[in-house]
Amino acid sequence: MPFDPVKPSLISTLVRHYDELVDHVRRRFGDRGFAREVVHDVCVQLLEKREKDNVHTPLALLRKISHDQAVSRYRSERRRRAWVVAMPELPEATCPAPLPAQQYEASREFERLVQAIAELPERCRMVFVMHKIHEVPQAEVAVRMGISLKTVEKHLRLGLAACRAHLERVVCDEPERAQ
Repeated sequence: MPFDPVKPSLISTLVRHYDELVDHVRRRFGDRGFAREVVHDVCVQLLEKREKDNVHTPLALLRKISHDQAVSRYRSERRRRAWVVAMPELPEATCPAPLPAQQYEASREFERLVQAIAELPERCRMVFVMHKIHEVPQAEVAVRMGISLKTVEKHLRLGLAACRAHLERVVCDEPERAQ
């Protein structure tokens, strides 16, 4: 854009009247730091966009842009603060360690699940492990194993039912062993 000494650019007007623009925003919103940030945002906005033609009063336009930017920034800041929950003290950040009995029971349950999966028929076990353990999508399991998607679904259904039955059977048998 060619420089026209008669018509100063918006950027040069902003530079010359920086303090005045900051004071204009500060009077309305009360915080000088906030006002500086707004004027800096306006400067960046002007640098990123093509300069407007035929601006007769660039300072008035900059005041309007600064005011609109400040209002927008104030509203978004107020919305953000509304979502933040003020807490007088921070909650406990650490999780309590599981009790030894809970750790023992979890490891027993894991062992029962491993045993249930090991007792599945080979092809059913392969489908089950690929999909449930390694999180391979069903369609990819079908391609890798050379079987149809319906067969994969059938093996998953049978594997889940067998594991559930095994876990229920073992849990029901345990109280009898304890006696």
